[in-house]
Amino acid sequence: MNTVLPASADTQWVLTLSCIDGPGIVHAISGAVVAAGGNIAESQQFASADTGRFFMRLQVEAVRDPESFQTRFEASLAPVTEHYGMSWRLDTVGRPVRTLILGSTATHCLNDLLYRRRGGQLPIEVPLVLSNHTTMRDIAEFYDVPFEHLAISSPADKAAFEARVLAAVEELNIELVVLARYMQILSPELCAALAGKAINIHHSFLPGFKGANPYKQAHQRGVKLIGATAHFVTTDLDEGPIIEQDVTRVDHSYSARELVQLGQDEEARVLRRAVNWFAENRILTDGDRTIIFR
Repeated sequence: MNTVLPASADTQWVLTLSCIDGPGIVHAISGAVVAAGGNIAESQQFASADTGRFFMRLQVEAVRDPESFQTRFEASLAPVTEHYGMSWRLDTVGRPVRTLILGSTATHCLNDLLYRRRGGQLPIEVPLVLSNHTTMRDIAEFYDVPFEHLAISSPADKAAFEARVLAAVEELNIELVVLARYMQILSPELCAALAGKAINIHHSFLPGFKGANPYKQAHQRGVKLIGATAHFVTTDLDEGPIIEQDVTRVDHSYSARELVQLGQDEEARVLRRAVNWFAENRILTDGDRTIIFR
């Protein structure tokens, strides 16, 4: 898999790959880098004992003719990737990933993502925020991001919203869709269309406290941990491969409102890390789980 990308003397390239594990893979990839006139600046690898697959992430810099490095590197890689039956991706380090954000009424995740993007802390480009409520409009406009509102009050409305999502993905060259507390269940068809490039965030009370007011339920039960989970979207609701999770400890002195505030902080942090890792090509999937090269 490849895309023609802009390159300059200071460009670094990131190569991610996976294949059936076996001898000689690292040697072959390293040889391809050298043959193309490159130098390995960062290397991480993992062999899964559970699935027998090998995963690797390299950052490579060109030591000669950087403008033509991609062509040379792909030519050097071709026999290696064919021999090992590799799935692979080549990208440039730091390139902003075009991201569509979906939301409803909660604004904490959206605000965090757009704030980090504006500050240069998150390598994404957001050409559109799409919501089934108007609550997010002010935040999107504050960060100079286009906003669209399509209300959902019927199955026909939901179908129209999802059609707009697919159209936006096509029109805006979207590479990642982020459900920033978008409180609608995606159809199986949309899940399939966005497979591997849609990330959701939710509290980590599932399956213990489902439905409305999970934090109130958690407060009544005296939970000791508040957390959040970011995962890829699949047709199995909230069951996609987990990308990141985190928790913070609480006790009986916290009110239900304080639990909500802490939970929203965790959701924003966990989602931000997941989005950042995706944008930096640090996530590979191994069946129903993820390999994260931090």
